[in-house]
Amino acid sequence: MAEEKLIGEVTHFFGHINVAIIKLKNGELKVGDKIKFSGHHADFEQEVSSMQIEHQNIDKVKTGDEFGIKVDQKVREGTKVYLVGD
Repeated sequence: MAEEKLIGEVTHFFGHINVAIIKLKNGELKVGDKIKFSGHHADFEQEVSSMQIEHQNIDKVKTGDEFGIKVDQKVREGTKVYLVGD
């Protein structure tokens, strides 16, 4: 089974464009990584296809960054975000 590491939390969700704002609390995340959303009626995995900070595309974020990501399903504020490893 894949290892999961808690890395952040959803701080905002824009339903009309399916974008979640995530505060990264632990570690790094880059485009191509697999993440899992869990809690507050969310439980799904997806690959990070793109990320933005202040409307600028970025390839990697680190602890303390707050960034936007397009999500496959609805999430809510407080939903936990995990990095899924092999």
